Amino acid sequence: MHRWLERPADYLTVWQAMQAYTAARTADTPDAIWVCEHAPVYTLGQAGRPEHVLCAGDIPVVHTDRGGQVTYHGPGQVVAYSLIDLRRAGMYVKEYVAWLEEAAIRTLAELGVPDACRQPGRPGVYLIDTQTGLPAKIAALGVKIRNGCAYHGVALNVDLDLAPFAGINPCGYEGLVTTDVARAGGRADLIEAGDRLAAHIAVRFGAA
Repeated sequence: MHRWLERPADYLTVWQAMQAYTAARTADTPDAIWVCEHAPVYTLGQAGRPEHVLCAGDIPVVHTDRGGQVTYHGPGQVVAYSLIDLRRAGMYVKEYVAWLEEAAIRTLAELGVPDACRQPGRPGVYLIDTQTGLPAKIAALGVKIRNGCAYHGVALNVDLDLAPFAGINPCGYEGLVTTDVARAGGRADLIEAGDRLAAHIAVRFGAA
């Protein structure tokens, strides 16, 4: 139902491949889900404001065409890129985004993190700190729609060095805390997480 890309996957290479796949699609082109783990990179969405990159250091910053602000990808995080013909599926963009969030929430529950949730007005998936009551982001998403077809997707923090998130305002929110499956006490297996995440996305679309 999905395929893993070479690890670590170069962000620019994968992004260009997604664009090419989408540009070449016909009505019969199958949907696909590509799963990968990236080398360290900050990505700034179409509406992204450069001032949200506080201190990039040695980590490259890529201005990309997905929605959203700035985020970090790196080892220990799994990314599922879903190349989906939304018109063929009869799905609107808001519904699609909600489904990507739902796929991440279901994946986290299976990995032993059952309390993941959405936050109104903030795309992505969060855990609520039991002591402070504040949300910590565990999955981020951003999509691009071209001619009714979606690409980009959802990134799930499994077991990674969270320090690079301090170099940005994650998703444009100053002081937003990030977390991962390992810190939440779940089963932090990157391959399992990627396979489960892709499978949950595919349930809705029957993606290849």
